Amino acid sequence: MSECAGQATVFVVDDDEAMRDSIQLLLESVHLSARTFACALDFMKHFEQKQEGCLLLDVRMPGMNGMELLELLKSGGIDLPVVMITGHGDVPLAVRALKHGAFDFIQKPFNAQELLDRVHAALDLDRKNNRRNSEVAQYRALFQALTDREMEVVDLVVAGNSSKMIAKALGISPKTVDIHRANIMRKLNIRSVAEMVQLRLTLLDA
Repeated sequence: MSECAGQATVFVVDDDEAMRDSIQLLLESVHLSARTFACALDFMKHFEQKQEGCLLLDVRMPGMNGMELLELLKSGGIDLPVVMITGHGDVPLAVRALKHGAFDFIQKPFNAQELLDRVHAALDLDRKNNRRNSEVAQYRALFQALTDREMEVVDLVVAGNSSKMIAKALGISPKTVDIHRANIMRKLNIRSVAEMVQLRLTLLDA
């Protein structure tokens, strides 16, 4: 196994040693960090959820197979992009894998560029996911600074209520609602109600 410091890692799980070595040499030839594992359990022992990269995962392996590992990762909330490696006749399994959250699949025998294209696409998706997760964490921290009353106002605004409707629902004056809205926008560092709605919906969808 090898790993270049400071880079996203391409994890390769395949029980075929020759295939693992071949893929590792290919990845490292284009300066990608690679770690290889002979079985799913070995990968799970060494993988940490905070690690960035993607996973090349063989479908058919002894013990825990590729589909079972994929389902385990997804059930654990791990969104590492997974490219399934399938043999002849495994396309139905690959389609099933896509339905269960795999990013893509590649069928043996494959050429080098075909594999690299899928790896780069998976790494790009992982970078985008990480940026989004970082933004969501920042938004969540901003909303945690709001009071319970301010959160009530936010949710009523998101539901499409006017200041008068919010005032009636909360038993306060429209002027007080406007004060709450001003405080909310200051704390969230935003300038419009549209931004407030967008941030709140982003958190609800996360």
